[in-house]
Amino acid sequence: MNLAGLVAVSGKPGLYKLVGQNKSGYILESLDDVKSKTIVNISTAKLASLDDITVYGNDEDLRLKDVFEKMKASTNVPDAKADGKVLRTFFFEVAAEHDEERVYSSDIKKIVSWFHILKDMPLFSEEEAKPSEGAEDSDNKEAKKEIKLEKPKAGTTAKPKNQKVANTKSAAVKKTGGSKNP
Repeated sequence: MNLAGLVAVSGKPGLYKLVGQNKSGYILESLDDVKSKTIVNISTAKLASLDDITVYGNDEDLRLKDVFEKMKASTNVPDAKADGKVLRTFFFEVAAEHDEERVYSSDIKKIVSWFHILKDMPLFSEEEAKPSEGAEDSDNKEAKKEIKLEKPKAGTTAKPKNQKVANTKSAAVKKTGGSKNP
């Protein structure tokens, strides 16, 4: 499952695909049938990448990607507008180790609605892009490069260009002007 480039915007319903960025904000394309493009302001909008979202767990946090995988394997996913108790029992089936006190029913409703948006998309069924081994080797070669320093010739001392002599005296500033008190 490849969730790279998919974001949720605070204050806006649904999910968006990050298309690009300009100087005033992010260019987003909605994942619904309309495919409308919007620009959200960098300073006011809060974007959350689906790759980075986690669900509170009892021992450790659960990645949203893992929860989606379990939901994908499940046969009966309830509608996002279903009763809170129905959603809670379903969520216990797919993410039994989630923290019941910190994961609210509104969070579960949002995750289920995101799943319904993503389940028919080709991004949902494709594998995550893994870095190739060749790219890792080139990074290691660049890290291993040694920088050769030039050694000064014998008998000469290296002086930096544009070296300024430090002024040891500081001039005191005397303010002049009339005072209001006589």
